[in-house]
Amino acid sequence: MDKKDDQQRKDKSADSTDELKMANDRRIDALLGIQNRYVRTARHIEQNKDITSPENLEHAIEIQKDREEQMENLKNIIAYGKHEEVDEKKNLERNLKFTENYLRNNADRMDEETLRKTMEKQEHRREQMDFLD
Repeated sequence: MDKKDDQQRKDKSADSTDELKMANDRRIDALLGIQNRYVRTARHIEQNKDITSPENLEHAIEIQKDREEQMENLKNIIAYGKHEEVDEKKNLERNLKFTENYLRNNADRMDEETLRKTMEKQEHRREQMDFLD
């Protein structure tokens, strides 16, 4: 029995590692895509800054800042396995509010099991909010 449990743990660990590798492969591809767009836009800004409108230039700079944040976030996820500067409380509040509105509008059309699980999840979110306060 112990050998069987050990093998199951090894298999589960291998699956987890494979999933992480695949996720990181996708993240690296996304990072490279964002980096390519960032470089291309930077080149266009430099080449056209004298002929473009100030509004378009400002918009392009805002897009570049967003891309910088996205690249930094992806680097942190790949390197450390976590998002940088995630405001858990803000996310919980948003999810709690969204789900409350969803339930208010759709509870009568949901099957019993889904409704029960959603209500349990909401209760768990409230508990987490209390814990974070």
